[in-house]
Amino acid sequence: MLKYQEKSINTKPLLDEEDTDSDIDNEIVISTNDSNDRNIDYVFKTGQPADNYYLAYIIFYLFGITSLLPWNFFITADNYWMYKFRDPHAKQIHPNVALNLTQRTPLQAEFITYLNVASNIPSIAFLILNAFLTKKIALQYRIIGSLISMLILFIVTTIFVQINTDSWQQHFFVLTIATVVLLNAVSAVLCGSIFGMVAKFPAKYITAVVGGQALGGIFAAIAQIVSLAIGASSVHSAFVYFMIANITIVFCLIAYLFLSKSIFFKHIVQNEPDGAYTYDETTNIVSHRTILKKIWLHGVSVLLVFMVTLSVYPGITVLIESKNRGNGNRWNDLYFVPVVAFLLVNCSDYSGRLLAGFFQRPERKSLLIIFNLLRIIFVPLLLFCNAQPRHSLPVLIKEDYHYIIILNLFALTNGYLTNLPVICTSRIVDEHEKESASALIAVFLGLGLTLGSAINLILVKIL
Repeated sequence: MLKYQEKSINTKPLLDEEDTDSDIDNEIVISTNDSNDRNIDYVFKTGQPADNYYLAYIIFYLFGITSLLPWNFFITADNYWMYKFRDPHAKQIHPNVALNLTQRTPLQAEFITYLNVASNIPSIAFLILNAFLTKKIALQYRIIGSLISMLILFIVTTIFVQINTDSWQQHFFVLTIATVVLLNAVSAVLCGSIFGMVAKFPAKYITAVVGGQALGGIFAAIAQIVSLAIGASSVHSAFVYFMIANITIVFCLIAYLFLSKSIFFKHIVQNEPDGAYTYDETTNIVSHRTILKKIWLHGVSVLLVFMVTLSVYPGITVLIESKNRGNGNRWNDLYFVPVVAFLLVNCSDYSGRLLAGFFQRPERKSLLIIFNLLRIIFVPLLLFCNAQPRHSLPVLIKEDYHYIIILNLFALTNGYLTNLPVICTSRIVDEHEKESASALIAVFLGLGLTLGSAINLILVKIL
């Protein structure tokens, strides 16, 4: 049996004239006990490679952006989907369909809700699958395979932007939902793999991935707003928009290949430090049941965060309009939804995730659950805002600024309560359990998304 005792790094030259007790502490000692109780000590000089120029940190941000790229780009491209599912026989007075909408068609009103369901059911299935494949399929195959598959599906989506689907909208609707299912399946594998990988790194790298996911929403919203601002038609702006997604995936693939060759990455992820290993084959056996006992409250916290969020966002919030819509003002008619429901929300979400990286309270797991339950109050508040079309509920919150305040508090708490349990999880499990623990947290996340999407489907029907 091998026993490992790790001490601080010896940086003193080997041929220095003096040798002090403190230098002895700066060593990594590996002791081997044989059957005759003889101890043989091996001393290795080793060091932690540096993350030069913070390249790994920046690349993890890119990983976070790309991991939720299908979700962010599909839900933010609201103007494009409204064009594709519009009434083709209605009179169009402007190339931006957002300026033409007076009454949504059934496909327009329900598309985002169906998009939620199609995104999150495959996500939970493949997040669970990924959690049990972390030790059976190499990390690089899961990440590279997911990125290539995602790129192919986004290219298909980009091609359909240029195809006239007015005469077969129902079929295009089904084809789009099928594409979303496949995209989110591979995105779930990518997301679970990235969380498993980054769990081995210091906490700031976890914050980079989680922050990157929120930054991805900001990135998608800005891309959408720019495409609207250039005054192009819905088709041309969507083409530019999805091409940005394709380029982002290519950059992420290149970045991963670059990172995987670095000494810093190999030292941490591939367990290839220059000389010393911290692996004990008799004790470092991953037990998912043991890990669940340690992290289940953090997992439930993540589940509640996304269940509450997805119950109203974006399925309800994308339907909330300015009270002055239809008066000919471009802010109210064109920019209100993309700026308020996507850009400001993602900025607040990002701020919350950054805040959790600096202020990690509460530490008590039970308080995390209580805070998440308190967030349920946002659901009725947003339901009583000016979402259109409505069936039964009245509009009680009519002012735009009231809605903006509520929505941004909703997003800020989402970001904070998302990042906090993810950071804490890596601290309560052993080193060899971190990858599997993060993959299981991703499963709770996917379950929260799925439950939230199902609730959203009901809320849209009764709105």
